[in-house]
This record gives sequence, structure tokens and C-alpha cells, in this order.
Amino acid sequence: MPRWRGRVLAVLGILLCAFSLRSAVASLSPLLDHVAADFPLPTAIVGLIGTAPPVCFAVFGLCTPLLERRLGIERVTVIALLVIAAGLILRGLSFGSIPLLLTSALIFAGVGMGNILLPPLVKKYFPDRIGTMMTLYTTAMSLSTFLPPLVAVPVADAAGWRFSLGVWGVFAVAGAVPWIVMLVAGKTAGSPASPRRDAQVPDAQAAQEIDPAELSTGPIAVAPANSRVFSRLLRLPLAWAIAVVFGTSSIMAYVSFAWLPAIVTDVAGVSPAVAGLLLSLFAAMGLPASLLVPVLVVRFQATRTLFGVAVACGLVGVLGLLFWSNSVTVWLWVAIFGTVGVLFPLALVLISIRARTPESAVALSSFVQSSGYVFAAVFPLLVGVLHDLTGGWTVSLIVIGAVLVVSIPFGVIAGRRRTVEDEWEARHGRW
Repeated sequence: MPRWRGRVLAVLGILLCAFSLRSAVASLSPLLDHVAADFPLPTAIVGLIGTAPPVCFAVFGLCTPLLERRLGIERVTVIALLVIAAGLILRGLSFGSIPLLLTSALIFAGVGMGNILLPPLVKKYFPDRIGTMMTLYTTAMSLSTFLPPLVAVPVADAAGWRFSLGVWGVFAVAGAVPWIVMLVAGKTAGSPASPRRDAQVPDAQAAQEIDPAELSTGPIAVAPANSRVFSRLLRLPLAWAIAVVFGTSSIMAYVSFAWLPAIVTDVAGVSPAVAGLLLSLFAAMGLPASLLVPVLVVRFQATRTLFGVAVACGLVGVLGLLFWSNSVTVWLWVAIFGTVGVLFPLALVLISIRARTPESAVALSSFVQSSGYVFAAVFPLLVGVLHDLTGGWTVSLIVIGAVLVVSIPFGVIAGRRRTVEDEWEARHGRW
């Protein structure tokens, strides 16, 4: 307990923030039928809502380091969570399809900011507990991915779809409270009341060799990200490799959230209700990954092994859906395909351990996530277009499999046991 003393509020803030990021995204799609009963929902609007998350994540991911540099990481985290809460509440009050789209975009703007901030927050407050904290917060994100599809419809049936959408804003407000308390009390890094740490952990491997008892129990001082660091990342294969790993994870997730129910309905002949359960099964497969991946990467350097397992299972799942699907076997193929969720916590851990300092982690987080979400923004729309052009899901599933195959060499590069600073110094001299 002494090693965690003074950081309980940071733990609560990180976990509640993580929970809000996914529940905000996953809570709408199960309720589209309920919403459509109150006002028309054109297909184009539904498509835009499906494409909006990665687009907003990319745009606001690029803006976040600028805000963090001016305001500090804790203040920007509070802003992000309050934006999410406001968007969720306003979305529940929507009276038409356009307000529903605009309030969804507001939510995704806040989520895009939060996505960038979480890995640097972990590195800032828990440099001696990166594996443990990554496990906790990716688990929170996994829980908030499969819970909304399970409870959204029953809550809407009992209390209405507006309440079912808006209730998730409570978690975002609760997530802002610990950071507000820390800011008011002056307990954040760089404030007069907080302990500072002038010496940074030199690299990810060294961090594992230092006795955690020797590390500060408070946050370490953080220099905000700057354009010089960001521009250097553009020239590093390691940074691009991590971006592709994250982008592949995002493509699999957002294509599945947009189209997996329709795919399994057509290829396996299941009912829409069963299709919703299969989507929850896909999301639930990320839970064991979130528990195991950070520990396996930080302690055992299992990056390439985990990446290989994720890609192989994704390909097996795609092949199963293509050639051997029926109402029984589809459960197996969706569960196997869901193992591709290993890529998400893997990419987040890499953001933290492939940078020496929180400053570099902020820049790397912004670069990786913004680039990855740009990749992901194209594919939900592409899969739908291919389905309309071909009248089936075969070509769309082949494209999904091809994305996994193309990502393989990038996963190998991302598995190098070095930081972005190491790679820069090897190529260009001093960081």
C-alpha cells in the first residue's frame, strides 16, 4: 500500500476515464430501432454516425497535445470528460437525426482527447506500475465495450431510450471529480505541493530493473509534448509500425461495431437479437486480453508472440465466417475473431514503453492514435460500399483479412525492444 499512497485519486480518475471512453461509443448502436420509432433516421446519418468516431478521434487526437501544452494534462482530462458528459446528456435529448449526429460528434471529440491522454497519464503517475495500471485501465475499457450492448435495450424498455443513452454521462462526470480534487488540492506534478522528480527512468527496460520501492510514490514531472518531438516521430519506422498496429486494431473494432450484426445475420441466418449477442461476444473477448497483455508485454517482452496470435485468430475467424458459418458454428468463429482484440491493449502498452519520458509518450500517443484512426475511418464505409456493390459479404471479409496480413511486417517492427528515442539516436544522433 505505501507504494500506492498519494495516487488513489489518480487510479480512480484513470479507471473512470477509461470506462467513459468506450461506453460513450458502444451505447448507441443497440438503440437505433428505439430512436427510429421517435423520428426518422436516414441511412446516410447512421453511416455518418458510424464513421464519426475514428474521424473525430484522429482530428482531436492531433489537437490534444497543443491543449495539453498550454493547460496541463490534468486540466485537459477534465475538459475531455466534461465534454463527453455534456454530449451524452444532450444526445439523450435529441429531437431529430441531425442533433443526434452533432451530439455524437461532440461525444467523440471528448473521447478523442481522452484516448490520447490515458497512456501519458499512466506513465506520469505510475512509472513504476505501468503493467499493472495498463491492465486495470484496458480492463475498464473492455468492460465498458460489452456492457452497453447488453443493458442498453432492457434499460430503454424500462425507462426509455433517452435515459438509456444519457445515463452513461454519470461515469464521465465521476471521472472528472478526482482530477478536479487533485487540481484544487495542488497535488498534480509541477504544482508547489507535489513532489517532483528530476531524473527520468532512462528507458522501458531499465524501468523493469529498478526496485519499485526506490521510485517516487508521487507523480513525476512532465514536460508537455512539442512539435519538435512530433515531427521526429514522422521519420521513425518504429512510430509508424505502432501506428499500423493500433490502426489495424481500430479497423477490426469499428468495422465489427458497424457491420458484424449484419454479417452474421446474412452468413449464418441468425436473428437480429442473436446478432446483438454475438457483437457482445466479440467485444467480451477483449476482456481477458486486457488482463493479460500488459503483464506479458512489460514483464516478458511478448509483443511479437501476442501480435502473431491476434493476427492468426483474426484470419481464422474471417475464414470461418466465409466458408463454414451456420447458426451454431458462428459463435465459435466470432469468439476466435474477437481475439483480434489483443491488438488494442498491445498498442496502448507499446505507446507507454516505446517512449522514455511522458513528454515523448504524449507525442507518440497523439501520433499513433491519430494516424490509426485515420486508417480506421475509411474501412467501415468501404465495407458497406463493397457489400452494396457485390450483394454479399465475401469481398468485404476478404478485405478485412487482407488488412490483417498487411499488418504483419509492422507488428514485427513494433516488437523491437527499443524506444523511439533509441531509434532516433541510432539514425540521427542525440535526441
